[in-house]
Amino acid sequence: MCNPRVGQRAVFSKTITVADIEAFAMATGDKNPVHLDDCFAATTRFGGRIAHGILTVGLISACIAQTWPGSIYLSQQARFVKPVRPNDRITADVEVTALDVQRNRVTLRTVCINQNGEQVVDGNAEVWLPRDVGSVL
Repeated sequence: MCNPRVGQRAVFSKTITVADIEAFAMATGDKNPVHLDDCFAATTRFGGRIAHGILTVGLISACIAQTWPGSIYLSQQARFVKPVRPNDRITADVEVTALDVQRNRVTLRTVCINQNGEQVVDGNAEVWLPRDVGSVL
């Protein structure tokens, strides 16, 4: 996406699998049983296993990286609205809300939506873009 402009959007979708959840737990060391143990998770307020919130936010990072290769993710504010369960299809949606041309930065509204159209993550991010992304920066 060259020449970023306010209002411009990008999306990235992925089905979150049990294998994704387990790999994330191994990579990060976050082995909370609500993510990994069906019996334990069934006793929680969620009634079953859920994905790590940060795994879900990672889809926003993937969307940013695919949209602006070479970009650097500077910050993310995220609120976890609903749980993400194994086999949920999640779409990360980012929208440019502000440009800082002098600092090569964009501010983004970031949301994740599940296959039922329900918002699961709400937030904002700031991203540094390399100058060669577009003539605006």
